Amino acid sequence: MKKLLLSLFAFFMALSAFSQTYDVRETVMSDRDRASGCEGPYRFDAAPQTPSPKGYEPFYISHYGRHGSRYMWKSSTYSVIKEILDAAKKSNSLTEAGEKMYEAYSEFFLIPFVNTGDLTELGARQHAGIAAQMCDEFPQVFAKGGRVVARASVSPRAITSMSAFCVSLQKNAPGMDIEMNSLHSNLVVVYPVDAPDELQQKFVNNPKLPSRDALEYLRARHYDEITDRLFSSKDFLEDMGGRSRFVSELFALWAGYHNYCDLDFLEGLFTPEEIADFWEVENLSCYISHGGDRYRNIPLLMDIVEYADEAIAGGPVKCHLRFGHDTVLNAFIPLLNLNGGGYMPDRAEDVKYWFQSYNCPKAANVQFVLYRSKKNPDILFKVLLNNSEAELPQLTPVSGPYYRWSDFKTWAEEVRDAHVEK
Repeated sequence: MKKLLLSLFAFFMALSAFSQTYDVRETVMSDRDRASGCEGPYRFDAAPQTPSPKGYEPFYISHYGRHGSRYMWKSSTYSVIKEILDAAKKSNSLTEAGEKMYEAYSEFFLIPFVNTGDLTELGARQHAGIAAQMCDEFPQVFAKGGRVVARASVSPRAITSMSAFCVSLQKNAPGMDIEMNSLHSNLVVVYPVDAPDELQQKFVNNPKLPSRDALEYLRARHYDEITDRLFSSKDFLEDMGGRSRFVSELFALWAGYHNYCDLDFLEGLFTPEEIADFWEVENLSCYISHGGDRYRNIPLLMDIVEYADEAIAGGPVKCHLRFGHDTVLNAFIPLLNLNGGGYMPDRAEDVKYWFQSYNCPKAANVQFVLYRSKKNPDILFKVLLNNSEAELPQLTPVSGPYYRWSDFKTWAEEVRDAHVEK
């Protein structure tokens, strides 16, 4: 453990200097999907895979995936905007741009509102595409048949995502025997925040996190600019929660509505600088809410280790699939320290260099792909984040993105033992 911690400390010191040499905000301002953070759609833009070391072939995959594109998760996003636009119309407080927004939103509102939280057609296509991609890139895993076990949270959008994935997997790997279930007893692994009290496990979880309010000024400085574009008078807003309530919900709608709507009536409403500021605040909030809860996901980590060991021992399951939510992935990525994302910066303004919410779009996923050789007893693996090969800086790679499974298992057990509440 001491050796791993020392190597991790050295890595963080080197990466800290590097992290300041690029501008995440520029990435956000130039990429609409990334600017949407966790509300953005899945991006099939990963680089080609690195060939495995000579003699090694994949034989098992362990996966955790977020549900695909959905309507907004809470109906109040839709209803707050409608109520405020209706009030502005009634008080003759709409500018010309506000009138256009009012007309477009009135036509748009009903279907998203009644479908709040539901998976969209795009969401189902995303998971079907990820399954097809998995079969195409790792045909050896599925070539001789075997079992696939899929588990989902009890959320309808997670269940529908699982179904879309497994239907596509069956189409592309017809020899597989696929088992699907959605049980409350799964939740301690796939969605621990909702797990039954009797199954909850307690872990020491006291990370030092910056203040949630530390960057709020970034949003606040744009409230008047944005509301002035839509309203000729803002007096009525004070009785409806104020500028912050309206603008915050408006940005949330902007971030997510392309998951289910081809209209562009919100495009151009925010400037690139406003988008970057709002994203940075939302990114910090996401980091504090999710990334700070990383140790709660140790059961998922150990579930991956346990079932991978069964596959290594010759078990019949060739692929374990898990379907859940961004609250898990945004904590699991730092827990794994994927690409150095386990570092906890002290300053709120530095969070964006270590944690980016756009790494957890709709249908985001982490895959552990295990490899074996007939000539070498070492089991190797690599980790994919949204199908892109990821680094585990706390481990020493064998070659490129490939690591020894024994090293990872030792590290995972040390993390578990260090954080189990005694």
